[in-house]
Amino acid sequence: MTDRPQQDSANSMWGGRFAAGPDAIMEAINASIGFDRRLYAQDIRGSRAHAAMLAAQGIISDTDAEAIREGLLTVLSEIEGGNFPFRTELEDIHMNVEARLKEVIGEPAGRLHTGRSRNDQVATDFRLWVRDQCDAVIEALQALIRVALAQAEAGADWVMPGFTHLQTAQPVTWGHHMMAYVEMFGRDLSRFGDARKRMNESPLGAAALAGTGYPIDRHATSQALGFDAPMANSLDAVSDRDFALEFLSVSSICAVHLSRLAEELVIWSSAQFRFVSMSDKWSTGSSIMPQKRNPDAAELIRAKIGRILGATVALFTVMKGLPLAYSKDMQEDKEQVFDAADSLMLALAAMTGMLSDLTANRDRMEAAASAGFSTATDLADWLVRELGLPFRDAHHVTGSLVALAEKKGCDLPDLTLDDMQGVHAGITDKVFGVLGVHNSVASRQSYGGTAPDQVRAQITRWKEKLA
Repeated sequence: MTDRPQQDSANSMWGGRFAAGPDAIMEAINASIGFDRRLYAQDIRGSRAHAAMLAAQGIISDTDAEAIREGLLTVLSEIEGGNFPFRTELEDIHMNVEARLKEVIGEPAGRLHTGRSRNDQVATDFRLWVRDQCDAVIEALQALIRVALAQAEAGADWVMPGFTHLQTAQPVTWGHHMMAYVEMFGRDLSRFGDARKRMNESPLGAAALAGTGYPIDRHATSQALGFDAPMANSLDAVSDRDFALEFLSVSSICAVHLSRLAEELVIWSSAQFRFVSMSDKWSTGSSIMPQKRNPDAAELIRAKIGRILGATVALFTVMKGLPLAYSKDMQEDKEQVFDAADSLMLALAAMTGMLSDLTANRDRMEAAASAGFSTATDLADWLVRELGLPFRDAHHVTGSLVALAEKKGCDLPDLTLDDMQGVHAGITDKVFGVLGVHNSVASRQSYGGTAPDQVRAQITRWKEKLA
């Protein structure tokens, strides 16, 4: 007897085709209300647009449309107030909302589903949700870029080592390094904007797969929901989730950029580097070692790519072999996207907060930039420019001077002119003008170079773009 209410509701949901309700295990694997309830606002918004269109087309009466509108607002209020009775046996957010709407307004609720299917309904809801999430990510990326710009502006002429293979390569500026991430996050910003444009077409009205015989106006519902146009093929409208795949793919790229910056912050904050200090807000201590300040926030940001990329691979795997049109496999799309979106938004917020509180150690960075023969390339370039040596010969001479400095336990600027002329007689005292790290960065005047005035020009360009 305890199963009767469940069976009754299931029978009502599926109509006269089924004589009994689903097995408990079938109900558990089939239900998505545990996670797709997050689509409630989009579902109600889509239903309101659909009801208004049905009335405008004379498919339902204005009285019924008004009752549906008011009832949906009541349901929305209940959900937002935490008073909505979600029921697993009703499977998903769409049937939960419709069932509650019937309890609130009675018979008119049954007319809401005219001219649509759950297939186009869920495709519409999900598109709206992912579109909203693109807007949220774009806003979060803009905030992060502004914080990175502030760091770059403060340290446009602070010298630090530039690395290749994590070995000291050439001097750069703190501002230049920060601006590299501004460019990366800027491309992420562009990718999310592009993805949003592509997904901004409405599936609503495609019905199950073939369209509908009712005289609906898909352009009206598309416009009401802020889409650019209705999707042009009803099969495609309910079949594909490429908008979700693109969101996940772009999120994965963005998460890689966040992870790389997080990795550098972990390295730079170590006792061996001491390039940066993180505030107590973004660090934790050790349970046994009182001296420790652990960069846990950066490490967790670094790890988020695992979840996001995993979600991307999972949804690609779900979609890769599905025939047209809708298959229940596609129910597995939402949890992946929800989790990835949550992870990305958390990582963006944490990185923005961490970077805004970050203190760069100017003196320590300059000292490190001055070590490790970081101006060797400047010396080679000088030999080419001033003495006319082929670059390969200049490279060999510079390598010999580096070896000599290493043997003497000093850096290149500390070699005497006699030392240098012992390797190549043509070297003059003018060479010392290029060996300082500040001279080195100031000389990198090519567009996009590390020279402070080039860095400031790029900062100005980005401020104008964001404005």
